[in-house]
Amino acid sequence: MKYETVVGLEVHTELKTKSKIFCGCTTEFGGDQNTHVCPVCLGLPGVMPVLNQKVVEYAIRVGLALNCEILQFNKFDRKNYYYPDLPKNWQTSQYDLPICLNGHIDIEVGGKTRRIRITRIHMEEDAGKLVHSGNTISTSDSSNVDYNRTGVPLLEIVSEPDLRSGEEARAYVEKIRSIIKYLDVSDVRMEEGSLRCDANISVRLMGDEKLGTKTEIKNMNSLTALQKGVEYEAIRQAETLEDGGTIVQETRTWDDSKGMTLSMRKKEAENDYRYFPEPDLVPIVITDEQIEAARQSLPELPDAKMARFQADYGLSEEDSAILTTMRETADYLDEAVKAGADAKTAANWMLGDLSKMVNEANITFADAKVKPAQLAAMIELINKGTISGKIAKKVIVSMWETGKDPQAIVEEQGLVQITDTGAIEEIVKQVIADNPKSVEDFKSGKGKAIGFLVGQVMKLSKGRVKFSENGKDWIIAETFERINLKVFSLYNIELWLYIIPYE
Repeated sequence: MKYETVVGLEVHTELKTKSKIFCGCTTEFGGDQNTHVCPVCLGLPGVMPVLNQKVVEYAIRVGLALNCEILQFNKFDRKNYYYPDLPKNWQTSQYDLPICLNGHIDIEVGGKTRRIRITRIHMEEDAGKLVHSGNTISTSDSSNVDYNRTGVPLLEIVSEPDLRSGEEARAYVEKIRSIIKYLDVSDVRMEEGSLRCDANISVRLMGDEKLGTKTEIKNMNSLTALQKGVEYEAIRQAETLEDGGTIVQETRTWDDSKGMTLSMRKKEAENDYRYFPEPDLVPIVITDEQIEAARQSLPELPDAKMARFQADYGLSEEDSAILTTMRETADYLDEAVKAGADAKTAANWMLGDLSKMVNEANITFADAKVKPAQLAAMIELINKGTISGKIAKKVIVSMWETGKDPQAIVEEQGLVQITDTGAIEEIVKQVIADNPKSVEDFKSGKGKAIGFLVGQVMKLSKGRVKFSENGKDWIIAETFERINLKVFSLYNIELWLYIIPYE
């Protein structure tokens, strides 16, 4: 490829505080337009902001989790610009002395691990929300402003231009989202705007060190949109250069319906914002004790948890990665193991049947209707031979629908495995008596006939015939001396089936 894509990301996450950053208004999502506001967040004359200390605490936690240096003397600044979603005509943010500097995270794409540097993390207030009559501002006849979001506390996480593709950009945001979710400082819901991302994109000839002219893309409200937006813009810029054109430094919007970026406005330079220290807020001084307390409060983070799942639970790297992406999922597995479940078995159920039910219900494992202890109890019933794996699939559905424990469901529905050899023998005799042709086919060397007979045994027993004991798979276990047994192989599994001799 002739051109190299260069991407830097600005990730904005709303913090999960009860009140806004400088006033007592609620941060609750939704509500009628312009009802979660007060004179402070609207910037009316004669009011003074008061810093929410919880915002500082959350910022320190995020900074430590992203391997940042915590700046113990930092301050707020006024970022001046004139958009209708900013009622004061400035945004209270941080400029030259942000709370966090020089961090990094590692991402894995295509089997390769890359370290992405984080330039800074700073605290700021959110702006209002423009409500367009059309799909985008460029296709709208009018726009209204909802100021409910104004003053909601934000952290802006700014990366270095270390990303090289839309796929890497997506992986980076996924990793950031996962870490912040583990910290429980934000809902990180892109669909609600509590996690947003602006991408700065440029292209350059392969081998060049100098950065090209960048554009900034906004309005990407999903990971898929982010990846597509980066990929489209990189191609657009490369084609423009190939055609002899120049790249204009501008802000563009992503139009998901058209699958393309559209020009919004000229991109401001840093000096256009005319930063100066916020005169209504004193500088923030953070002590060593505060930093250490925040460090001690950090949970086990995704990378560490993933390594532990592989080392202690014996899970594969792929399964560990899936199970640790969301804290709720990882915690569920830990709780199931704590309740006595084998880690690999519990993980298989979580990645299979349980994941399907959780996804269909559009919830997380934290709200799963089958609790970790219930999953462990069901696995124990399988291990004891009370139910089979096939029956367990029915049991877990009933557990999800009713909330009942597996033992109660098994007893109520009569799902206990048939283990008595005499009872099994009677079932097999009945199947053989009802299917003489299949028996003859089997005796004449047609091995596939046994599959049908096995199926009939399971059908007649409603799936309750036990198939294993002491590691050996079987339908009926008797001695060669008393009963003439035939051994057959089905799907590389050795099964025993009682065949009544005709001679």
